[in-house]
Amino acid sequence: MLPKDDATLAVIGLGYVGLPLAVEFGKHRKVLGFDINQARIAELKGGTDHTLETSPEELAEAKHLSFTADPTELAAAQIYIVTVPTPIDDSKRPDLTPLIKASETLGRVLKRGDIVIYESTVYPGATEDDCVPVLERLSGLKFNEDFFAGYSPERINPGDKAHRLTTIRKVTSGSTPEVADLVDALYGSIIEAGTYKADSIRVAEAAKVIENTQRDLNIALINELAIIFNRMGIDTEAVLKAAGTKWNFLPFRPGLVGGHCIGVDPYYLTHKAEALGYHPQVILAGRRINDGMGAYVANQMVKAMLKRRIQVNGARVLVLGLTFKENCPDLRNTRVVDVVAELEEFNIAVDVYDPWVDAEEAKHEYGIDLITKPEPQSYDGVILAVAHREFAAMGSDGIRALGSDEHVLYDLKHVLPLGAADLRL
Repeated sequence: MLPKDDATLAVIGLGYVGLPLAVEFGKHRKVLGFDINQARIAELKGGTDHTLETSPEELAEAKHLSFTADPTELAAAQIYIVTVPTPIDDSKRPDLTPLIKASETLGRVLKRGDIVIYESTVYPGATEDDCVPVLERLSGLKFNEDFFAGYSPERINPGDKAHRLTTIRKVTSGSTPEVADLVDALYGSIIEAGTYKADSIRVAEAAKVIENTQRDLNIALINELAIIFNRMGIDTEAVLKAAGTKWNFLPFRPGLVGGHCIGVDPYYLTHKAEALGYHPQVILAGRRINDGMGAYVANQMVKAMLKRRIQVNGARVLVLGLTFKENCPDLRNTRVVDVVAELEEFNIAVDVYDPWVDAEEAKHEYGIDLITKPEPQSYDGVILAVAHREFAAMGSDGIRALGSDEHVLYDLKHVLPLGAADLRL
């Protein structure tokens, strides 16, 4: 028997994806938010969210939502939604450890009739081939007889206050036709933009992984064009504006490709393809270009400094911004760290300043000691790496004031007007 309409729901993982989901469902039904991070649970119980994806007011509105780090309490739920990270390891291979551990936790509390829905980005087949066997083994129950599964890929865009959970159309799927209908109706109860019921779990998984693979390849093309145009002495942004006058030209821009999805998801697809004996070429070519942009930016900065006869060995460079995108505190897979690492290879002293980032998190994740305030007239080079509104408000004069008498300003995100910076990507 499938869960009733008022069944208790549990969200496993309360990060950028899980918390907004738990909050929205918690406005309408009983929801248990679970996370293994005790500090995160304490923070949420106190009514604050350091990711800034939900406000204290929104947390207060979710009157049916409670939080716990005790896995035994999950037994009270009948529907489980898993929103844990799916990163890659140092060798660019999918790391399913958080997903498997979450499945193990649920397998210990799973009951007859329960449904487990996964939202984490995976390669096609991961839900049924990797996660379901774990649920079966630890619960002693049989898939699609005693318990069921669904997949509804997350589409959260961190820091975006216009495109939010309820205003982004949701893809849904289930392991049987009846479960697919139930999962679709479940999400349909909170998603204002509507839902799309995929033909199968594998189709839904594949749809998610190609969304970001397509975007990754488009950015890789623009990054390669930027490298070419830089050699030609042509401003890339000017070219893109001109080309953008055609109605079907796609408005992608060059830059560092990080974050929880675009720089990670293609490796899930290529891993599965290689396991099946096919070696992707186009997808991995795009990945190589985007993964190399940090080193390219650093080398462009060094060349510009040398042309100005600025002593590189022992120079000081300020990097403005560490997050993977503007106006949010999200550090996941930020590629700004590649720029920092490459500059340090030239024995350059690098200061990193980002008013959005928690200093302890930056130190823990990347070993970077953030500075609390840049020193005026102190830097041989300044790289505007992230387009935070605070940096835009400084303007070119304010940012230039941080440099020494002879310095190089690199505007990576085209924040400043044309001609205001010495370099633009």
